[in-house]
Amino acid sequence: MSARLTSAFTRASDRGRAALVTFVTAGDPSPAATGPILDALVEGGADVIELGMPFTDPMADGPAIQAANIRSLAAGTRTADVLAIARAFRDRHPQVPLVLMGYANPMVRRGALWFAQAAQAAGVDGVICVDIPPEEDDALGPELRDHGIAPIRLATPTTDAARLPAVLEGASGFVYYVSVAGITGLQQAAQASIEEAVGKLKAATSVPVAVGFGVRTPEQAAAIGRVADGVVVGSGIVDLVGKHGTQAPAAVRAYIQSLSAALEAARKEVA
Repeated sequence: MSARLTSAFTRASDRGRAALVTFVTAGDPSPAATGPILDALVEGGADVIELGMPFTDPMADGPAIQAANIRSLAAGTRTADVLAIARAFRDRHPQVPLVLMGYANPMVRRGALWFAQAAQAAGVDGVICVDIPPEEDDALGPELRDHGIAPIRLATPTTDAARLPAVLEGASGFVYYVSVAGITGLQQAAQASIEEAVGKLKAATSVPVAVGFGVRTPEQAAAIGRVADGVVVGSGIVDLVGKHGTQAPAAVRAYIQSLSAALEAARKEVA
């Protein structure tokens, strides 16, 4: 399954641009409304979809995604709904990579084997678990790998040279560089620091490097897309869902089109 992730980054690279990785919270504004929003992401030009698993204590997320978690949980979204959304997405979009992103509790409470089997059955390609550090990989990683699912690792500005090998060991799909030491959506790192960090990561791994946290505008996406293999956008999309609710797909599609167009142009400008 994780081969879809590899193919997505390869296709983007072959076209001379960074991959666009997009995030929405499953079940926001409702489980039934999530499918059309995911379709709008694909139609707008997203290369990879991250589907957030709602959780009561999303400690790494800023106000926009916290609010999305609250809306989703208020709508009654459960893990079974998230998996059903993923399964339906896979039926509609056989080639688009889908990554589940969230926290350990919903992933391991019934056991890592159960979660890996359920994710595999739903057609999931990768998993980002925010609060299982690489040093505790055995809590989930082996079962994911055994079921063909990429454990996607997070690197941050505080990941020093001594810890980086542990972060990269066993990582696949892509490495998600969290560009700010803080929560999602509120700030963006200086471009120079992003370029330096991406350079260090790419020197240490052949796995694609995608950069996120604080990326909202086409201009920001283009700047990062000139140096990284992928650009992750989440809070900007989630804000649109919060604003438009069940009418969000049109606004989401237009927003993703603007980001995708910026990435298409970014490296051409450099060339």
